[in-house]
Amino acid sequence: MLRMPQFSLERPRSLAQAIALLSEHGPAALPIAGGTDLVPNLKHELHSPSVLVALEHVPELHGVRVLADGALSIGAMTRLADLALHPEVVARAPALAQAASLVAGPQLRTMGTLGGNVLLDTRCQWINQSYFWRQALGFCLKKDGTVCHVVEGGKKCVAAASNDTAPALMTLGATLELEGPDGVREIALDEFWVADGINNKKLGQGELLVRIRVPQQRAGHRGAYGKLRERGSIDFPMLGVAVRVDIADERIRDADLCVVALAARPLRVKRVGETLAGKPAQGPELETAIEAVAELAHKQCHPLPNIPGDADWRKEMVPVYVRRTLLAALTGSGPVHHV
Repeated sequence: MLRMPQFSLERPRSLAQAIALLSEHGPAALPIAGGTDLVPNLKHELHSPSVLVALEHVPELHGVRVLADGALSIGAMTRLADLALHPEVVARAPALAQAASLVAGPQLRTMGTLGGNVLLDTRCQWINQSYFWRQALGFCLKKDGTVCHVVEGGKKCVAAASNDTAPALMTLGATLELEGPDGVREIALDEFWVADGINNKKLGQGELLVRIRVPQQRAGHRGAYGKLRERGSIDFPMLGVAVRVDIADERIRDADLCVVALAARPLRVKRVGETLAGKPAQGPELETAIEAVAELAHKQCHPLPNIPGDADWRKEMVPVYVRRTLLAALTGSGPVHHV
C-alpha cells in the first residue's frame, strides 16, 4: 500500500492568505486544488512538501463570469464537471467544454479543477511510478537521476504535457491571470509553456493561477476536442486534438489546431489557418483541405515513447483524430473520444 507522507494542511480563506502562506514556507509548500493528480504524486514520492495550502475556501478562485466585452472569466477552482456543463462555456467555447468533459472519469471531474488541469505536471511512464520502482531503475532525469529512459543520451526531460484543456484554451486565445508575492500579472497561454518536461510552465515561486480569460470569439465560431485513449474514461490522453473554426458566409474565415500529449508542452500545428481559410464549410473542396491539414499534422507531430501506448501507432492516429475533430467542429457533433 502506498502511504501519504506527513505534512501540515493550511486552509486560507482569502487569496492574500494563500499567497502569504506559500511565500512564508517557500519550496516546502505546495498548493492543492482538487488533488486528483497531486495526491497520487505524493504517494509516489514525486513531491515531498511539509505544508499543503488548500485552495477550496478561497472565494477569488471560484466562479464563471461573462465580462462586459463578452469574454469568459473562469476561476481556477472551477470544477471540471461544472465547466463541462456550464451553458455559457458550452455556447461560447465548445472545445473547452468538451475537453473538460473528457478529463478522467466523472468522480475525478467532480473534484478536479480547471486550474489544476492547466497546471498539470508533465507525465512519463518512467516517472509516474512508485519510489521503489523508480529506485530499482536508477531514477530518471526528471527526478533524482541523470538518465533519460525515453531518449538515449537525452539532456532534456521529454515527459509529456497531458492536460486536455490546454490545447482547447490555446485555440481560443486564452490568457492566465497569476498572482504571487510580486503582484498580479497576465500571460497569454501560448507564452506560458516551456519545452522542458521537468518544469514546463513559466510559474514563479508562490504564484497562483487565479482566473483564466477566454476572449469573445467571432460570430460563426465552432470548436471541438478529440481524445485518443485506451479506455473510455479515467485515462490520460495518448493524443489530444483541439480545433477552432470560424465560419462566415458558409466559408471558413480562420482556423486553429493544437495538440497535446506528444511533447513537454502543448503544440500548435502550423499553417492550418492558411490551409483552410476561404474553403467552403462543406463539399469536396473542404474534404481536400481537411486531408491537407491531416497531412500537415502527421508531418509536424512526433510522439515519443514517454507515455503508455506504441509511439508509431500514436503517430498514425494523429491524422485520423485531426480529420474526426475537424469534422466534429464543422458539424457541431460533439467531442471525439472513441478509438
